[in-house]
Amino acid sequence: MIGLIGKKVGMTSFYNEEGRQLPCTLIQAGPCFITQVKTEETDGYNAVQVAFDDAKEKNTSKPMQGHFAKSGVSPKHKLVEFRDFDLEANLGDELGVDLFEEGDIVSVVGTSKGKGFQGVVKRHGFRGVGDRTHGQHNRLRAPGAIGMASTPSRVLKGQRMAGRTGGKRVKTQGLEIVKVLADKNLILIKGNVPGARGSYVVIEQ
Repeated sequence: MIGLIGKKVGMTSFYNEEGRQLPCTLIQAGPCFITQVKTEETDGYNAVQVAFDDAKEKNTSKPMQGHFAKSGVSPKHKLVEFRDFDLEANLGDELGVDLFEEGDIVSVVGTSKGKGFQGVVKRHGFRGVGDRTHGQHNRLRAPGAIGMASTPSRVLKGQRMAGRTGGKRVKTQGLEIVKVLADKNLILIKGNVPGARGSYVVIEQ
């Protein structure tokens, strides 16, 4: 599986050859560097560890400084492992957006925006209870009954209720690459991807 680490720049518009406007996400993907190569013999599986985004040496722990020095790469912020990497990989190799081509279908993994503590209407799409024309004043966005009376006399596990929303790992699949700007390490992907501006994302083929 081919993949890169990137940083979400933001959203923009792209006009295709037919003149249609497409909402797209701009991602700075790379340059990434290979910092570890795992094999079946040494680690029990085949994988490649990829690093992205320069970090200050003073903010990098001594063990991680040694890890990066072994591959001849300066300290990085983000490390991601790709199993069964389809290309020949050596320590210190640089990976860029030229791994992908326009028209490729990819998956993007990111951390969704955190919304904090939210009620059931926003969190789960509940309709709310009651009718606001019948004198209701404080129960319009309530979840209604959450349990049963005599049997089983408890709230069942998995009951959808209010709670913290967002801030979770999300994978969006089936996204199309509409433009690759290799000289600037930028990829334009049709549609939106999870995460806020400036957050790290993982692009998988």
